[in-house]
Amino acid sequence: MINDPCAKPSLISVDDAIAAILESGTPITGTEIVDVFDACGRVLAEDVCSAIDVPGHDNTAMDGYAVLSSDCAEAGRSLQVTQRIPAGTVGSELSPGEAARIFTGAPIPPGADAVVMQEQCELADDTEPARVTIDTTVKPGENIRRAGEDIRQDSVILKAGHKVRAQDMGLLASVGCASVTVRRRLRIATFFTGDEIITPGEPLAPGQIYNSNRYTLRGLIQSSGCECIDLGIVPDTLDATMDVLKQAAAQADLVITSGGVSVGEEDYVRIALEQLGELKMWRIAMKPGKPVAFGRVGDTLFMGLPGNPVSVFVTFLIFARGLVRKMQGCNEVTPQRIKVRADFEWPEVVRQEFVRARLVNRDDASYAEIYPHQGSGVLSSASWAHGLVDIPVGRVINTGDIVDFLPFEGLLG
Repeated sequence: MINDPCAKPSLISVDDAIAAILESGTPITGTEIVDVFDACGRVLAEDVCSAIDVPGHDNTAMDGYAVLSSDCAEAGRSLQVTQRIPAGTVGSELSPGEAARIFTGAPIPPGADAVVMQEQCELADDTEPARVTIDTTVKPGENIRRAGEDIRQDSVILKAGHKVRAQDMGLLASVGCASVTVRRRLRIATFFTGDEIITPGEPLAPGQIYNSNRYTLRGLIQSSGCECIDLGIVPDTLDATMDVLKQAAAQADLVITSGGVSVGEEDYVRIALEQLGELKMWRIAMKPGKPVAFGRVGDTLFMGLPGNPVSVFVTFLIFARGLVRKMQGCNEVTPQRIKVRADFEWPEVVRQEFVRARLVNRDDASYAEIYPHQGSGVLSSASWAHGLVDIPVGRVINTGDIVDFLPFEGLLG
């Protein structure tokens, strides 16, 4: 039995918190048409269908010679080379006893039913007309890419709710798609509390710190493909906090703040939320980041993240990321998890912990090694790490145990 004052019933589990947050989110409805050239990171509002077959014609998968397979039932057959077909050129019909020099991607000429790679051919170019000896037997269809074998005309190539990636841009272009209908960008307003925080570039006075959270949160919002409305640093007063919260809610689909949601005498964000709107959830049984406030002001959802630098980063990835993706209309909101081996030991925990770790490959397996200092103020650990190891309540981790790893590359963007 573990005794810990943090493990009291008022704390909400991570899974319950995620479920409640996602249930509150609804996709935005506004759409716009954008050029495929500028579509990376945008969420499709409609299915995209191909107007053409890809490939558009039977073509060769490699450089070689187009032949009639019936001419090459035995190795050593000599054929007359009657034409040369580069990519982008359509050849003429091939007759028995003939071969066509052909290059990758070029259409298969009528009559031909196979391509022999050039390494299996010997060209006698000193003869007139030129002849080629086929050093292998050939079967029908060899080295031919059939029309439509990749994409069929009118088939759905990308579904509504898909977040466009670089390879998707290429796919869209490959079927001649010049523009797509996407959801408008989600608008997220941010502000930051604390009389001790100042902007980088200004000299530090005693007791002051640079506002790293503003930059971390802005980067997280931008990498998620959202519009960031930055309302700056707010004085530590209830009136100032209420004024900026009303302003933020009026401009944005979602408000995400940093700091001011704990129980300190100058933590006004949670109080302002309760007075202006509704606080649905507050404390979560996790580390780092127990004080996460969630609610709404009017029709605008609100998420108040903790003030410690690592806590801001981790709680955004665990809670805000999924909400953002749901509001964007994404089909996939659950982050990728992979199984790796622990290269560390960890005692039993009373709050679910997310430990900064990086992957190392050893003995044909992936191991997660952890940063030696896991404090919520050690932001260097987040830059060092490749992702987070999820340590559930009640589990003891020994070296070599299988653990869940959440890669940053799947959590960001």
